[in-house]
Amino acid sequence: MKLIVAYIQPHALNEVKQELYKSEVYKLSVTNALGCGQQKGYTEQYRGVEVEVNLLKKVRLEIAVNDNFVQPTIDAIIRGARSGEIGDGKIFVLPVEQCIRIRTGEAGSAAIG
Repeated sequence: MKLIVAYIQPHALNEVKQELYKSEVYKLSVTNALGCGQQKGYTEQYRGVEVEVNLLKKVRLEIAVNDNFVQPTIDAIIRGARSGEIGDGKIFVLPVEQCIRIRTGEAGSAAIG
């Protein structure tokens, strides 16, 4: 079992979701996030004052999958989010020790689904 955490551009969310559905990955959590990386932000004028904006809007996806779905999930995220420009995002794969479905009490791979 793995937890896949991905940070992507907000405008890429719908395309990533479509690619995940094509790969039969239906369960995910989506959170709005702020962050910076190689983009390093930008400057803008606000009421005549130059303001540096270095935390950019991102979307954080969290997807818990069984081991046989790890690579298809990663590939789907890349297909949906890649533009070839700086700021496309990052994917992290973390081990999951245990998963328990609250409704039934199922544990392990069966609980992830």
